[in-house]
Amino acid sequence: MRKNRNIFSMTIISMLIAILIIQTFVPILGYIPLGPFDVTIVHITVILTAVLFGSKMGLTVGTIWGILSMIRAYTQPTPFNIVFLNPLISVVPRMLVGWISGLIFQWIKNHLSERLSYTVTALVGTLLNTILVLGGIYIFAAETYAYALGVPESALLSILGTVVATNGVIEVIASMIILPLVAGPLTRFLKRRNQETGL
Repeated sequence: MRKNRNIFSMTIISMLIAILIIQTFVPILGYIPLGPFDVTIVHITVILTAVLFGSKMGLTVGTIWGILSMIRAYTQPTPFNIVFLNPLISVVPRMLVGWISGLIFQWIKNHLSERLSYTVTALVGTLLNTILVLGGIYIFAAETYAYALGVPESALLSILGTVVATNGVIEVIASMIILPLVAGPLTRFLKRRNQETGL
């Protein structure tokens, strides 16, 4: 029975990874262009995985997303996404988003309602992604990114701060709406299936 449960879980995880791949490479589905920056919604899939299957699987799927981000930067290069060839910008932040989101959800679900737990996890996971990625750009690729934007490097920090206050807010709102709508029904479905099959 445990084997059947593992197979079922891996099937769901495989579907989430397939969605992640589609979101990464199909325009608009995961990255919505907004000027030189993208409004990212791919991270919702990673946070969802962490919520459903825990921090270790969140870390794994976050790593896959980071690698996909590098591949996207290589196969669909632009002056703005070329910085994602650096794994410290593309991979490490996404790993941390998946891992920390799982840890946060496991802790807060014992203190808050289910829906509020999803909402808070979406908020924190999204902010983590935004801050870690933009922070990585500023630390590891400031000159390259400033050149792509056509601004002096000294102005980059204020520009990235503006992105956090604009794109970042849009991403947070989207995550806080979408994650509870998807995670709630999926969690109940998984619990019901386990109860019905005695797994």
